[in-house]
Amino acid sequence: MENTNFAIKYWAEDDKPREKLMLKGKSVLSDAELIAILIGSGSRNESAVELSKRILISVDNNLNALGKLSVKQLTNFKGIGEAKAISIVAATELGRRRKSEESLELTKITSSKAVFEIMQPIIGELLHEEFWVLYLNNSNKVVYKTQISKGGITGTVVDTRIIYKIALEYNATSVILSHNHPSGSLIASEADIQITKKLKEAGKHLDISVLDHVIVTETNYFSFADEGIL
Repeated sequence: MENTNFAIKYWAEDDKPREKLMLKGKSVLSDAELIAILIGSGSRNESAVELSKRILISVDNNLNALGKLSVKQLTNFKGIGEAKAISIVAATELGRRRKSEESLELTKITSSKAVFEIMQPIIGELLHEEFWVLYLNNSNKVVYKTQISKGGITGTVVDTRIIYKIALEYNATSVILSHNHPSGSLIASEADIQITKKLKEAGKHLDISVLDHVIVTETNYFSFADEGIL
């Protein structure tokens, strides 16, 4: 028998996110209402919207922070089972991928900010370090990008031969180096500086220029070129 206290026809208008989306469009829904659509239902004592608000409050209403929660962390919330947690994780991952794909439209590199906009969705929110290289043609358009190493930046894991082998395969005339600092630090380490010098020197012999090395964090970046230390 239907519990009329919580049947959707008795909810306040703001607690009918599906109907609100259909009638007024997706942009008018709050973050909590969008999450409520994902999880579908709350419990006998809490609507889906109220449950979603509770989850958002736990991450200071920050969607980036929400996207970092694991299935296990989400199921710690009363009312969120594994299926609902998976729905939230899948949706936030789609949002991250969409942001990444949109950044691909910035194919021509005109500034260090353009590099940041390409790389931030890929490495900006990681909890470990990754080193990537963007390969450019003579119009400064990105023809390829790839991860070179993961888990730390040292001379042993950043292989000069691999970097320039790929450059030759794609007929790249220049490269841009990029890695992230999970700590949020925007200071180039001595290892960062030495690797940049090593790769720049190696590129000279192949007529492949190192245009920049951009350190990426979640919200900001540091450019070797902009700072005049390339």
